Amino acid sequence: MTYLAKLLTSAALGVAVGFTALPATAETPDNILVIANRIDDITTLDPAESFEFAGADVIRNMYGKLVNFDPANLEAGYQPDLAVSWDVSGDGKTITFTMREGVTFASGNPVRAEDAAFSLRRVIQLNKTPAFILTQFGFTPENINETIKVDGNTVSITTDKPYAISFVLNCLTATLGSIVDEKLVMENEKDGDLGNEWLKTNSAGSGAYVLGAWQPKESVMLNANPNFYLGAPAMERVVVRHVQESATQRLMLERGDIDVARDLTPSDVDGLEGVEGVKIMREMRGRLMYVSFNQKHPELSKPEVRQALKYLIDYEGMENSFLKNWYVTHQNFLPRTYLGAVDENPFSLNVEKAKELLASAGVENLEVTIGVREAQERLEIAQSLQNTFAQAGIKVNLEVGTGKQVLAKYRARELDIYLGAWGPDYPDPQTNAGTFAYNPDNSDEANATGLLAWRNSWDTGGLTEQTAAAVVEGDTSKREKMYHDIQATFRETAPFAIMFQQTEQAGMNENVEGLTLGGAITAISYWPVTK
Repeated sequence: MTYLAKLLTSAALGVAVGFTALPATAETPDNILVIANRIDDITTLDPAESFEFAGADVIRNMYGKLVNFDPANLEAGYQPDLAVSWDVSGDGKTITFTMREGVTFASGNPVRAEDAAFSLRRVIQLNKTPAFILTQFGFTPENINETIKVDGNTVSITTDKPYAISFVLNCLTATLGSIVDEKLVMENEKDGDLGNEWLKTNSAGSGAYVLGAWQPKESVMLNANPNFYLGAPAMERVVVRHVQESATQRLMLERGDIDVARDLTPSDVDGLEGVEGVKIMREMRGRLMYVSFNQKHPELSKPEVRQALKYLIDYEGMENSFLKNWYVTHQNFLPRTYLGAVDENPFSLNVEKAKELLASAGVENLEVTIGVREAQERLEIAQSLQNTFAQAGIKVNLEVGTGKQVLAKYRARELDIYLGAWGPDYPDPQTNAGTFAYNPDNSDEANATGLLAWRNSWDTGGLTEQTAAAVVEGDTSKREKMYHDIQATFRETAPFAIMFQQTEQAGMNENVEGLTLGGAITAISYWPVTK
């Protein structure tokens, strides 16, 4: 049996019988990158539908975009990718992209302006969870043929009003900006679904890799695309194995069964320090850990209760213990390094103040359920909340499930309290302001699952209008001040307690070079990796 066959077989066995089923191997092959990561949140690999962390990692490596990030220079921001250049109309509403010539999809089909237009229109037509990233610019199924046009080797998009051009281009770096192979996708269309069902488990991109296999909650395998316009990657295969436990990931890394361990707890990182052949990589990410309170709940919708819960979180205790060097306290929806980010963290554990607020709201003997994914650090955070909430007389039940299970209930507005993480879709403050503080239609019929404010049934109390104004402000300093003000109100009134920002600590074999996790602005890149 080949190493790869053993690897995939053991991935399946490991789910059922644990790490002891893994074969003892000295090291991974030189042309295969093997990663241990939690990937149970993947629900689809269609870039017009995917809206989860692990899915974004996979899709970034399979698809090109009009504009994208260079993993070797993330600080430079968006750069030309499948579009080699762009021009902006005098009224600031139309951006015309000139496509890079000579690029082909993995299928061998040429990458055309028609593919770019099809891909963007498709997002609007399917109207899946992430579609709001484009519909916020006024694109609708009725107007996309007029607002997204092809002229020879160019594709143009026309927004409903002038926006900061950087904001529009940053949105096109989101997962849904991936350009798909129209011919291949439409060959696999069924019942007018624009290939959605097929693309859930297949790829149709021009990126460095093509999808080899995806076994939900087990593994993803990517095969190198020899047609990649930047050159075939050194890693001929990338295998991402779903490994839930940090301790198991650490042991696999020490044994040489994997090259990279991405979900290590601080104690396991400490245990790897000084281990021969292993190095630790640290990157500040844009991921935030938060809890949110469903405003359909009669007690959680009371302002005093929302405030009380923010004083029942042991931010400092968690940061200094099981989250040490992994997450740092951050109580604002814009991550550090983003325009408009602030470092004000007014809340700390104060049980007496929380009790006073609960009493003023006339609330006692409150019982709530927190939905949480079965990930080690999230369970530990949930247990900490369970303990501190109890000190104020609040009984907490934990509803634990896979990422897919918990997200499904959260997106259906069915959880009392949700504990989870959120990562920016593009490096502009609107990426988080437009989901935490924006909710133009709070009705159930709106089904705006991409908006966290909507998921928690919160009408935002005027922040929707402030957010809409900030996104069209052309003066950068004024725009920055607007986000400061929005976050100040949000901290005090929102049914969200933002708790921490992540510093990802990945353990890896010392021979792995060129890997970037994506910083605070994008997902992981495999194609620069060498061993």
